Amino acid sequence: MHYLKKIAKFIGWTLAAALAGVVLLFIYFNLPVSQKNEQAQLGVTFSARYASDIGLNWKEVYLATLDDLGAKKIRLPVYWDLAEKTEGQYDFSDIDWQLAEARKRGVEIVLVVGQKVPRWPECAIPEWAMTSDQKRQEALRSFIEVVVERYKNNPEIKYWQVENEPFLLFGVCPKPNPALLDSEIALVHRLDSSRKIIVTDSGELSLWIQAASRADIFGTTMYRNVYKAGVGYYTYPIGPRFFRFKYGLINLFAHQQNAVVMELQAEPWIAGYTTNQPLAEQFKSMTPDKLRANVTYAQQVGFPEIYLWGVEWWYWLKVQKDYPSVWDTAKDLFAGKIQ
Repeated sequence: MHYLKKIAKFIGWTLAAALAGVVLLFIYFNLPVSQKNEQAQLGVTFSARYASDIGLNWKEVYLATLDDLGAKKIRLPVYWDLAEKTEGQYDFSDIDWQLAEARKRGVEIVLVVGQKVPRWPECAIPEWAMTSDQKRQEALRSFIEVVVERYKNNPEIKYWQVENEPFLLFGVCPKPNPALLDSEIALVHRLDSSRKIIVTDSGELSLWIQAASRADIFGTTMYRNVYKAGVGYYTYPIGPRFFRFKYGLINLFAHQQNAVVMELQAEPWIAGYTTNQPLAEQFKSMTPDKLRANVTYAQQVGFPEIYLWGVEWWYWLKVQKDYPSVWDTAKDLFAGKIQ
């Protein structure tokens, strides 16, 4: 009996110490941060697919992003199912056009290749490649090779991104496959050793180490105001130090010192399809004030580049709903007028 009491006491003290550690970390994560990296460069993710899905002329949105918004850094996904609808037959006309317009204006591009790229349904795998895992993986590597060979001499491409959040099981996707990811990264490095490769991971739901250890540059997502069924809307109860802490982890365990914010929330997180909901519902998780606050938050984390997520929605509000305030706020941010 005495022995059992000692074990129970040990377990109790261990649990108490663990709880105290969690509480102390939570307090640390939420300590105020006074300094911010005001020199951090802003960019956007642009999806022609998403712009079309919400009823916009995607070329009009893209040119407005370049010329009116003034974005000088853009992340572009290459959608496999659109570029290779039939095996071995390629249509890169949309990507060619986007890259050419960026090149005219001296805009830097992060080109995303792989089966999982930004925007729903996350994985853009053509049906013909889905007959077996082996077929899909072989076809995927072949497609990546075609893309990299086609564009590796384009000066506007600053980085390759291989897959998007490859360790997060989300969307209509196969389960994560580290060996496949490694083969894709090795392939891109072999085909183009002149550019660094970005690998991304969830900001809130991952320790980052798996992705960061494979990347030349690690990219995190960063979401602040979210929705969960049964809970409703809430703000993640973590301050910028949470991300600084995880940067310390990848520095220590993945020897990774290069990190960027690859996806900062700048559109609503909502139940259902965003633009199908009333504006009042959309504005519960994103407004001009929340956009400014999110950029300030990301600046306080301290990473040198911040790519905003939602440019298509800003433009949709402006032209479809006669509500230009979010677009204009973003425009001021890109011009450095709001700090």
